[in-house]
Amino acid sequence: MSARDNILGRIRKAQGRIGSEPTAAELEQVRSAIARHAVGPIPAIGRASDLVRQFEHECDRVGTTYAQAPSIEAVPAEVRRFLDANALEPRAVLWHELAGLGWNDAGVAIDDRPAAGSDRTSITTCFCAIAETGTLLLLSSPATPKATALLPETHICIASKSRLLPNMEAAFALLRAERGELPRSTWFVSGASRTADIEQTLVVGAHGPYRVHVILVP
Repeated sequence: MSARDNILGRIRKAQGRIGSEPTAAELEQVRSAIARHAVGPIPAIGRASDLVRQFEHECDRVGTTYAQAPSIEAVPAEVRRFLDANALEPRAVLWHELAGLGWNDAGVAIDDRPAAGSDRTSITTCFCAIAETGTLLLLSSPATPKATALLPETHICIASKSRLLPNMEAAFALLRAERGELPRSTWFVSGASRTADIEQTLVVGAHGPYRVHVILVP
């Protein structure tokens, strides 16, 4: 039994609940409570083209750079353009799902493995993107290690316009519909990591990448 299972099991025992896992009836009770919960006011954004415009506007606000590629096959060339424009080495560690693209033709060396401390640039996809705040939602799994998105100095994320949603409420609704339960780690990225904890002085790259670049594909 893991430490997590042990802690949750003790909590369930203290509540007088049987077993170490929630029952089907308990899960249904939670789903029903979520379905009954009233959704607060949500700003209207409009058509799909408006979502892209809003997303790019919010990226400007939070310091995320962005570009559009005509297809997923054109991503390696767009990545190379970005790396050259920022005087970065044409090398990156990436999630396995992207390894089959034409990186050699674009002159980008790739490492198909989780990121290590020496990696400077990473490339991932995302579960969805949120237009209202210029945010990316990423989910961890054995094939999508969290370290790859958070450890290197530069994070390049491939986001599909078909999964560009208006707000966080829609993102959670899609997550529940497609995944049911949350994975081990779920995190939101709104620009480069930053903090102003010390004397109100802004430091970029405090807890993760100090450069975030999004490539939108159809």
